Amino acid sequence: MKIETIAIHAGNQIDEGNKAVIQPITLSTTFERAEDGSYPSGYIYSRSNNPNRNSLENVLAKLENGAAAAAFSAGNAAGMTVFQSLEPGSHLICPDDMYHGLRNQLKQVFNKTLEFDFIDLGNLDLVAASIKPNTKLIWIETPSNPLLKITDLTAIVAIAKKTSVKTVCDNTFATPILQRPLDLGADLVMHSTTKYLGGHSDVLGGALIAREADEWWLKLKQIQEMGGAIPSPFDCYMTVRGIKTLPYRMKGHVENATKLAAFLESHPMVERVFYPGFASHPQHEIVKKQMFAGGGMLSFLVKGNAQTTRDVVNQVKIFTQATSLGGVESLIEHRASVEGPDSKTPQNLLRVSVGLENADDLIEDLAAALQPISN
Repeated sequence: MKIETIAIHAGNQIDEGNKAVIQPITLSTTFERAEDGSYPSGYIYSRSNNPNRNSLENVLAKLENGAAAAAFSAGNAAGMTVFQSLEPGSHLICPDDMYHGLRNQLKQVFNKTLEFDFIDLGNLDLVAASIKPNTKLIWIETPSNPLLKITDLTAIVAIAKKTSVKTVCDNTFATPILQRPLDLGADLVMHSTTKYLGGHSDVLGGALIAREADEWWLKLKQIQEMGGAIPSPFDCYMTVRGIKTLPYRMKGHVENATKLAAFLESHPMVERVFYPGFASHPQHEIVKKQMFAGGGMLSFLVKGNAQTTRDVVNQVKIFTQATSLGGVESLIEHRASVEGPDSKTPQNLLRVSVGLENADDLIEDLAAALQPISN
């Protein structure tokens, strides 16, 4: 099946009892045992598995062309499960531009049990030189948040395999519609399903998808079950519902982002635009090699200081000044203020999640917000 068909059908099971075309929500926390004590339905307890979660994990695995998937209550829970699966004293290599929530997990929660270095993954010589005897994992985020850096997945995987180091790719910005890291050799894909997969800013979730259901995967699944950081049946139902339109939503996100980025590149009050779909992006050749399009996210630098930049987001009418991304509505935010005092994000950077409104309306809104500072 092609990916549009997978998105619609792989997360849905027709009810055998009443033949409901859309799979119902199974709220039960426990399931009846047979006389011999077995579980004929295959379900024991909802922390272990649930029909709705099973459907969600099935469609996630198929979208990423993986062997298996695990759904979590949040993207941070999915990332934390990876970190928890590593033996104490393990060393990780992470990108210097990394989602601050997971970066802060490492720095504040795992700082006494794991070692980690945040480096430029675009410098392949540095990546190779940073591998130590205790290095167990390279964490990749491409495109990165918020600078939209692109990491050469094939090259990083090749370096990692020389020393049996695992590779994990946060594919949240790209989604499996635009990039499939497992096909390029990555061992594991991570998603915040809160974003594009759910797609409507109304359900929290995360996911891990494995290229192989190996021993490491079994450990990850064990942490998922024993830790219990799993989505509710309703959350699973809502995420599956969002995924059904994912391929077509991404086309709209890409189209609008391309138009908005072109407008911003030509604006006199914009210092620089970060958008992977443009030839001006420093890693555009890698984009062409491993992505199907540039995505729906962009960032840009305002000519001015932090206050000037805040003035822009305080003037918008259609964009919403809010954290998160991937919904049908367009969001904009001053990213450095979200990340905290240790943020390395430029103070004049605005991150934009381009939604599915009319692109001309979005351009007009930003043009009006930039107008006062351009006079």
